[in-house]
Amino acid sequence: MIVLGVDPGLTRCGVGVVNASPGQQPRLVHVAVIRTPADDPLESRLLQIDAALAEVIDAHQPDAMAVERVFSQHNLRSVMGTAQVAGLVLLAAARREIPIGMHTPTEVKAAVTGSGRAGKEQVTTMVTKLLRLDARPTPADAADALALALCHGWQAPMRAKVAAAL
Repeated sequence: MIVLGVDPGLTRCGVGVVNASPGQQPRLVHVAVIRTPADDPLESRLLQIDAALAEVIDAHQPDAMAVERVFSQHNLRSVMGTAQVAGLVLLAAARREIPIGMHTPTEVKAAVTGSGRAGKEQVTTMVTKLLRLDARPTPADAADALALALCHGWQAPMRAKVAAAL
């Protein structure tokens, strides 16, 4: 299963594509960070992210997408930008009829490190090991996107089985 994980952000939006087929070693397909200038108008930044995200989707044809579930942060401006980009991701998936999962940071950390309280360094270290990468993905947004993709790739088959059983 090819999964596109997106760590939403206005200034840095991490995108990571992995092949996370059940029973197989997960494999890196693509990783990048979409960057937009902080002094550009909001609508321009969203348009840039949308176009770059569409390129990744078109190039890699993911079977599923995963996005970080927006949670309350102390910086209202930051959480608004994150939520707006997450909305773009949901819309991009809906337009292409790609199944999407939303995962909390705690859920993703637990999936890749075994602890929902893991720090960014631990997540990056585990993503590097799990994908057998020669170098650590940087910045943290890239590693977070890969962690989202891994989390979803591992959980989606089980969630589908549970849904089918209901």
